[in-house]
Amino acid sequence: MPAGTLYRGREGMWSWVAHRVTGVLIFFFLFAHVLDTALVRVSPQAYNSTIATYKTWPVNLMEYGLTAAILFHALNGLRVIAVDFWARGPKYQRQMLWTVVTVWVLCMAGAFYPILQATLRDWFG
Repeated sequence: MPAGTLYRGREGMWSWVAHRVTGVLIFFFLFAHVLDTALVRVSPQAYNSTIATYKTWPVNLMEYGLTAAILFHALNGLRVIAVDFWARGPKYQRQMLWTVVTVWVLCMAGAFYPILQATLRDWFG
C-alpha cells in the first residue's frame, strides 16, 4: 500500500467503530432473546434446557460483556447527541469521549462483582 493512503483515525473514529460494534452485538442479543423466549410456546422442555445453559460461567461472562456493550453504547449515544445538538459539541467531542470512557470504566468496575458473583463463587469458593 502506498505511503499516506491508510487512514489512521483518532478517538472519533474509534468511538464510531465501537458504537457500531456494540450496536450490532446488542441487536444479536435481542434477536437471540426473542428466539429463546418464543421457544417456551414450542417446547417447554427445550426452553428449560436453554435457560439451564444460561446459568453457566461462560454465559455469565457474556452477560458482563453485554452489560459493557449496552453501557458504552448508551453513554456514547448521549455523547453523539451532545455533539450533534450542542453548538460547542464538535469542539469538545474528544473531552466528552474521554469522560464517557471514564464513566464507563467506573461503572463496569462497580458492576464486576454484582454480575459475576456466581461465577467467582464457583471458581474461588
